[in-house]
Amino acid sequence: MTARGKALYGVNCNFCHGSDARGGEGGPNLLRSELVLNDQKGELILSLIQNGRGAMPKIDLAPEQVADIAAFIHEFQVGGYDVSRNVPPTVVVGNAKSGEGVFKSKCGSCHSANGDLKGLASKIPDPKKLQNAFLMPSTATRPGPDGSVPIHVPPTTVTVTDPMGVKTDGILVRIDDFIVILRTPAGEQRTFRRDGDVPRVEIHDPLKPHRDLLPVYTDREVHDLTAYLVTLK
Repeated sequence: MTARGKALYGVNCNFCHGSDARGGEGGPNLLRSELVLNDQKGELILSLIQNGRGAMPKIDLAPEQVADIAAFIHEFQVGGYDVSRNVPPTVVVGNAKSGEGVFKSKCGSCHSANGDLKGLASKIPDPKKLQNAFLMPSTATRPGPDGSVPIHVPPTTVTVTDPMGVKTDGILVRIDDFIVILRTPAGEQRTFRRDGDVPRVEIHDPLKPHRDLLPVYTDREVHDLTAYLVTLK
C-alpha cells in the first residue's frame, strides 16, 4: 500500500507539495495540515483530491488510490527527515532559553518540567525521537523492545449519553459510524449502537491538545522547544 501510494504521490502531488510532503511549488506543508492530521485512511482528503480547492485542480483518483497516498503520507515522521533529504547531524539547533518560554506559554498549563516531565531527556535520549514525542505524542506511547513506555499517557475515554439522559463513562475501545464500545471502570465492556447523533458520544482524547498545537507551532518554536526539552535530564 505504501509503495503504491509513494508512486501515486510522486506523479500527482510531488511537484506542489514536495517529495517530503513539506511543501513545494506553492503547495502547503501536508504534515502540518489539520485535514491530513485528522485523516486516517484517506477518508478526509478524498473529497479534496477529487474535487480540488482553490489553485489545486481536480485529480481523478479512485478511493483506493487516495487511501494508498494517505498511507504514504502518514509514514512520514513530522520531526524527522526522509531519505530524500540531507540528514542533519542533529535536530537540536534552537535556543533552549527561548524554548523554555515556548514551553511555559504552550505546554505549561498541562505539563511541568519538574513534575511529569522531569527526566524526560533521560527517558528519551534520542533528540529526534524526543522531538517527535511532543509533535506526535502517540509515537512516545508505544512500548519499546523491552516492553516499557517512556511516557505514560492516560487512555482515551468516552461518555455515552442515551436518549433518557443516562450517562455511561469508560475507556474507548472502538468507535465507528454504527457502534461505540467502551470498558467501564468495573472492567465491563459495553457496546452501544449508533443512529446518527443518538446516543450522544463525547470523546475525551488526552493527546488532542498536542494535535491542536501542531498546525500552530512555527518552525523556530519547534527548534527552540526541542533545544529546551533535551535539557530536562
